[in-house]
Formats: sequence, C-alpha cells, structure tokens
Amino acid sequence: MHTFFTFITLMTSLTSVDLDTSQYSVKVDISRVSKDDLKPYIKLQRATNFLAGAMIFLKSNVLLRNKLTFDDIKPRLLGHWGTCPAINLIYAHCTRIIKSQNQRMLLVTGPGHGAPANLANLYLEGSLSKFYPQYSLTEKGLFNLIRGFSWPGGFPSHTNSELPGQIHEGGELGYALAVSFGAALDNPNLVVTCIVGDGEAETGPTATAWHAIKYLDPVTSGAVLPILNLNGFKISERTIFGCMSDDELVALFTGYGYQCRIVGVNLQDVQQDMAASMEWAIETIHTIQEKARSGNPIYKPRWPMIVLRTPKGWTGPKEAHGKRIEGTFHAHQVPLPKANTDKEELELLEQWLHSYKLDELFSENSLPKKDVTDVFPEDDYKLGMIADSYNGYKPLDLPDWKDFGVSDANASPMKISGKFLASVIERNPQTFRIFCPDELMSNKLDAVFGVTGRAFEWDKDVFSKNGRIIEILSEHTCQGLLQGYTLTGRTALFPSYEAFLGIVTTMVIQYAKFVKMGKETKWRSDIASLNYIETSTLWRQEHNGFSHQVPGFINSLINLKSDMIRIYLPPDANCMVSTLRHCLRSKNYINLMISSKHETAVWLNPEEAETHCRAGVSIWKSYSSDHGRHPHVVLVGCGVETTFEVLAAAAMLRKDCPNLKVRVVNVTDLMVLGFDHPHALSTTEFASVFGDQQPIIFNFHGYNSVIKGLTFERNNVPDRMSIHGYKEEGTTTTPFRMLTANGCSRFDIAIDALQRVAPNDDVDIDVHTLITSYRHQIREHEKYISQHGEDPAHFSERPNF
Repeated sequence: MHTFFTFITLMTSLTSVDLDTSQYSVKVDISRVSKDDLKPYIKLQRATNFLAGAMIFLKSNVLLRNKLTFDDIKPRLLGHWGTCPAINLIYAHCTRIIKSQNQRMLLVTGPGHGAPANLANLYLEGSLSKFYPQYSLTEKGLFNLIRGFSWPGGFPSHTNSELPGQIHEGGELGYALAVSFGAALDNPNLVVTCIVGDGEAETGPTATAWHAIKYLDPVTSGAVLPILNLNGFKISERTIFGCMSDDELVALFTGYGYQCRIVGVNLQDVQQDMAASMEWAIETIHTIQEKARSGNPIYKPRWPMIVLRTPKGWTGPKEAHGKRIEGTFHAHQVPLPKANTDKEELELLEQWLHSYKLDELFSENSLPKKDVTDVFPEDDYKLGMIADSYNGYKPLDLPDWKDFGVSDANASPMKISGKFLASVIERNPQTFRIFCPDELMSNKLDAVFGVTGRAFEWDKDVFSKNGRIIEILSEHTCQGLLQGYTLTGRTALFPSYEAFLGIVTTMVIQYAKFVKMGKETKWRSDIASLNYIETSTLWRQEHNGFSHQVPGFINSLINLKSDMIRIYLPPDANCMVSTLRHCLRSKNYINLMISSKHETAVWLNPEEAETHCRAGVSIWKSYSSDHGRHPHVVLVGCGVETTFEVLAAAAMLRKDCPNLKVRVVNVTDLMVLGFDHPHALSTTEFASVFGDQQPIIFNFHGYNSVIKGLTFERNNVPDRMSIHGYKEEGTTTTPFRMLTANGCSRFDIAIDALQRVAPNDDVDIDVHTLITSYRHQIREHEKYISQHGEDPAHFSERPNF
C-alpha cells in the first residue's frame, strides 16, 4: 500500500498536489475558507432542505403557520428525500464558486428522483419564476411550488426538461456523467458539475463514463467536475461504493485518472471542507487548461473529482417507531410514509420541518429573506438560467450533397458518406463531432481522417490535436456524449454496427421523453436531431454469425412518439448522402439511417435520388413493366440488400414471364407507410403507389412485425400484402444464403409474386414451371456454397433490364 500511494503522489505532482496519507485523499487546507463567509450558504441549505421536505409532504399550511393536521398532508407521498440534502449542499457550494469567480457552470443531477432539491434551489434563485410566473417569490408562488410537486399537472419527482438548467432526464440511472462530458466538449469556458449517486455509480454506463476525461482536450473543451455522493444506501440495501474504504476509493479513481478529494469524513467541518475542495477543484481545472492553452499541455492531466460522504437523509427525521431513519435506507424515499394517517409520524414531520427555523428563512408574508436570496449570482450565471441548457443550436454549414453524388454503376454508400462528412467537419470545426464505438474504419467512413483525427488525450500520438472523432467501445458512453453535445447546442453523428446499436435503446427512449417534454416547454429552443447510422447490417454480417444479425433497433424506435421519429433506408449511395444531409440539418428528431458499407448498385442518379428521397417512396418506372402501369403485382424493396433482390426478381420475371406486369416500388422513408406520422401517405397517395387491389410483395430489411404494425390500418392492405423480412434465421454462412434462409432472396420474391397473381390467364401457363425452377436454384445454391465456401459471382452482379 505504501508503494502504491508513493506512486500516486508522483503522478499528481504535475499539479503540485500532495496526498494526505492519513485519509488517502488529496490534501486541501480547509482553513483557507472563512466559516463566517459560509454562513449565508449554510442558511440557504436550511431553506432548500425545508422546501424539499415540504414538497414531498405538504398540500397546505406550507410554512407551518398552524399546527399540522392530516388534512395538510398529500394523499400520495412521492419523492426521494434521501439524496436531497447532499444535492442542496452541492448546489449551494456551486453557487458560491460561480458568484465568487464568475465561473460559467452547468449542474447535472444524476441521483434518481432528486428533483425536490433542484426545485428548491431553482425557486429561491428565481429561475423558476423566470420561466414559470406561477412560482414567483410570493406567498402564492411558494404555495404553488410546495403543493404542486408530484401533484397532477405539477413537476415530477425526477429531473426532466421542464426544469430550468437541466440537460438530463433523471429517470433511468447511469447516464448523467457521460451526458456531462458531452456538454463540456467544445465548450472551453464551461465547467459541468455532475452529481453521481452511489446507487447510480453501480450501473454499467457510469462505470465506463469515468473514462471520458481521457477525451477532453483542455484547449478546446471545458471540464467536468464529478462529485460522487456516497450516502451508502439504495432503496433497501447498501451500495457498493458506500461500502468501500477511503483508500479503496482513491485507488480506484486514481487508476481512472483523477485526483480524488474525499469530503465528509468529519461532518462537523463538512461545509468548510466542501468549500475548500470546490476551490481546489476549480483551481486545478484552470491550471490544466492554462498550461494547455499556453502551448505547454500536460500529458495525461489528472482532473479533480470529489467524493462526498454524507448520511442518507441527512438533517431529516432521526427515527420513527423505534427504527433509525437518517443514515439508513429508510430515508431513501419518503422517510415518514404514514404521515397522513399516523399521529406519531405526523408529529415527527412537524418537528423535523420546524428544525430548520423557518422564521429565520421566510418573512411574515412568506417571502424568502434577503440574506437567503442574496447568495445567488447574476441571472446569466445562475444554474437555472445558464444559456447552454436551453438556448438551442446553430445549424450546421452543410455542403451541397450533389457535389458528392456518383454516376458509377456501383459504389459504397458509406464511402461516399465519409467524403461528405469530411467536408462537414471542415466547415464546422467546433460544432460537429462523430461518436463511434471503434467502428469508423470498419464502416468505411474513414475519409473523415483526411481532415481530422481522433480525440484521445491519453494517446501520445494524438493528444492535444483537437480531433473531431471520439471512438470508445461503449455504446452507452457514445450515446451519453451525443446527448450532452446535442442538448447544449451542437450537432453530432453516431454510426454503429446494426447489431449493437440496440444496446442504447433505453437511453434513447429516456432522451425521447426529455425532448418530447422539451418541445412542449415554450422557453426551450430547437435542438439538432440525434443522428444514427446503422451499417454493417445483418445481411452482410454472415461472416460474424448469428449474434451479429440483429435489426431490432427499428422496432424500438417505431413505438416512440411519431412526430419525433424518422427512419430511413436509402437504397444506394446517392440516396444515402441525400438522406444524411437532410438529417444533419433537421431538428428535434431522432433520425435512424440504415445503409450498407459494401459496394452496391447505384440505381438513381443525383437528381433522381433527390426527388425520390423527398417523396420517401416512389415507383421506379424504368425497372417496372410498362413503366409501372396497370401492374399484376407490386414488388416493394426497403433496404439496400432487400431492394437489390426485388430488382433482381423483377428482371428475372421480365425475362422468364414476360406477360406478368410488375411494378417496382422503393420505400426509403419507412414512416410513409403508417397513418399516425407527419410523413404518412394519404389513402389516395398510398393507392397511387401500391395500387388498390393488386398483391403487394414487400421485401423488408428488418423484422416483418415493423411493416405489419405500420400498415395494419390501411384499407385492404393486410389482406393483399405479403411481407418478407428477417425471421431469426442466421449463422456463419454466405450473403446470399442469409437471404434465402429468411425468404428474402430474388427467388423467394418471384415465387411469392407468381403464387399471388395466380390464377391469371396471362401467366398461369408458366407459374408451376417457374416456381419449381426457382426452388431448384435455391437448393443448388446451398450445394454450391457447401462445396466452394462462397456465393457464385453472378448473385452480386447488377440485374440486367
């Protein structure tokens, strides 16, 4: 142990900080802070602790002017008291630093359901009344705040987009830290203080997000100050981090790359200790930044973090019914859960709330006293009014995508997209980034490396070079960075293997809820869309096997609010780049683009691609019989490989069964198919493309259930539509065998078309012979790949029309 801490001391010497070997924490002289100077901030905490408790319990008599009765207590007691005192302490000390140093700061609150603490501070600093006049600093405003919490139509118990200053949905745990780092990127004067609860710290996303400091360039980006709040308990069990000793915590976070300061070992000095530790943290951040910005960057700088030890539910009820509350899991949620029916708990509640000395906090007319509100900085610096959290975004300067269009017979959609993205980076050197789980080269987007590099401050070859690409093998961290970057006014892209984007499904759902509420919150401005590219798709993951053949992210998005979701499956390179430009200039959406990294046929020239993508669906006349007029059957492709097979089937049927009239349709905007979407086709438009009586053979990139769900309300469509899609048949095989195994090959489409049009005098004479022939060719293909280990070359050749 002695050798280890000698090593730590040497590693931290770059910023001239020694370790206190008596408690294994960075040494800070807490006497540097005057106790008298802290009195207003301690008083602020008394006020916010009272308000947080009152919000959870009271519906009337909100300042306890009269003796509490059961009628004063809310019928449903909701909220989490246990985390509130620590949030209030941190908020007060952030406020002190902001005011004393004019430091721009954003506060991200990770602990679940800690909104009472945030609301209490936002109310007293005037941020609530700025955006919500009904919460003015008046008797009525105070009543509205306390009664309205977790009341129908009021604020929920967790942070969300309705709360000023927030860029984080406080529902599912684990994302606060990664979101904080995303906000700090390209924001050089901003410090993002992130409160991480010790329950939240047990999650996988948080575990990896600690490493995000390794991607912060101190020249161009701001900083994140993580504060790990150890109160020791979850809902009914101790936390992992709460059971770790100080030396174990320092060992862990030093290994991650931090300088760790532990606060709260002595609660008698916790206020002075916290104030001094915050000053140390900000000074350390500024030192690292100043060295880098003066041309003398520190390699592997050790950024500060604070571990704050406070009892669960600190300052709340000590015990009830003979059981301890403060410092146990009983304080986690509602510490007196029967206060509306149990006399003992009602009396304890009254004693507890009175312990904050309300007459010293509020005047006779229920206004907060001046010495409480005077602690806050000017409006532009208040945590609830920081412009980065709600001012929206500056649209990107985008090149004309047609400059990157191709006229070749074949091209890789991703390679062409990479060239377009390189130009986007050049034009937007501070407002656009790509977050990717180590797959940019594999996904053929490597043209961007001609104009930028990777950001990785722990790599000697690239540190301090402001690379615009962050690659980390954690989809959760990429998603958190994407969210924080977008919500603070910038634009980004998240490309991934299709099989693994589903890892962040619940994060995307949480984000979608945040944005949905944000769009309904008048004071929030528009933000850029979240942009995803799925490539290395299931149809060309035949070499990696069954585990890599997963198109389910579409299914997850399809159920979200329809006016937020856009799902595109551009069929070729020109359509892909057109779609990409559209998505990068859109706002408030979640855009999913699905395409291929492999060379594939280019079906439409740039002008045709633009027209097609604008419509979202169109009849491909040049690939149809008689330009698509009066068809016997409609063949629909949606997706790169599945569209290729539809066109191959159309060409094959034209040759083998010339009397069969085939209309070829491509869907690039998936949402045109449904009813409940802004892009949805009207009934008349739908019939003009898909016919009103003809059989529809739909060859889809993903699961059949997606198309069934979108079209089931379309009049007579379910009866005449046959859907081909991925049906969980996969293994290590060849690309074409993946298609035949799932019934999506040209032969399967042609067989289905012939079966669906019969009986028909024009084609009946050929139906049985052709179906038998096509089934035979499927079996012969299986024999061929068993012998040769690859598909015959002609299966990848462009169909001849």
